[in-house]
Amino acid sequence: MSGKIDFVITWVDGSDPAWQKSRNSFLKTGDEDGPFLYRDWENLQYWFRGIEKYTPWVNKVHFVTCGHLPPWLNTRHPRLNIVKHEDFMPEKYLPTFNSHSIEINLHRIKGLEEQFVYFNDDTFIIDHMQPQDFFKQGLPCASSITCNLSPRDPDDPFCHYLINDLAIINRHFSKRNAQKKHFRKWFSPKYGKMLLRNLYFAPISGFFGFMTFHMPNSYLISTFKEVWEKEYKTLDAAAAHKFRTISDVNQYVFSYWQFAAGNFYPRKTDCGRFFIAGENDQELLASMSSPKCQMICINDSRAEIDFEAEKAMIKQQFNKLLPDRSAFEL
Repeated sequence: MSGKIDFVITWVDGSDPAWQKSRNSFLKTGDEDGPFLYRDWENLQYWFRGIEKYTPWVNKVHFVTCGHLPPWLNTRHPRLNIVKHEDFMPEKYLPTFNSHSIEINLHRIKGLEEQFVYFNDDTFIIDHMQPQDFFKQGLPCASSITCNLSPRDPDDPFCHYLINDLAIINRHFSKRNAQKKHFRKWFSPKYGKMLLRNLYFAPISGFFGFMTFHMPNSYLISTFKEVWEKEYKTLDAAAAHKFRTISDVNQYVFSYWQFAAGNFYPRKTDCGRFFIAGENDQELLASMSSPKCQMICINDSRAEIDFEAEKAMIKQQFNKLLPDRSAFEL
């Protein structure tokens, strides 16, 4: 391994009355909003249990919050750094209720290592992982798999974010030059059958989409700084939005930049699995009962689910998988 590796996780307590009052004072008609963007599944303790058990080598955990904290969190843990938005984000962007604004400013966290892994609070480590699963030869490990980004729902804002990300990449890079220069990274046998996607789309010029695995992403601070330097106006505008808008860029712009620049190390595509709570429950429970992957994402994107029942079921399964309290808990 080359250098220390930090973990960064962002968290919000959507039930906090003070936070709700602040949010509602800025909320306008048309702003992207919904319960699934902020509701707390009360399973964050299992994230900490997972990293303590399965990635004990992590250098430091940076816990990013607007200020509120889980009541059970051991803030005196020597490897835990509590980071409030005001500690790293420029004042002109605050307060913010836009996860994109927070994510694209993570490189400003004081003391953050050059090599860091960013976790949403719905992504969990459920089996042993090594530093080289995230960084190798000083480069972020990732799977650069081309796809055809064809939005099926014009009202889906996520596709808009990715299209905005790709526009930046196409302004600065040539796909053909990138794949020619870093041929072994783009056409690595580690991608398995997904390698066929890169081969199929290779003759087509321009970056028009990448597979999104919804897993923790490995980043270099230097990548963030470079993109900010070259695309300040675009990132500054996105960071200034109090809530998500379809003109935003998101964290994936940094992943795509690393792909196009060849600043990544190929990684297998089956290290994690993505599940939607209330839609893939049986597969999720089976994966947690007998882990066949190292990471999972339990995505909250369905407003109509029986939230309390889903939450109880997932917590029960987590408690079977990770029953022992970690040192990050009081």
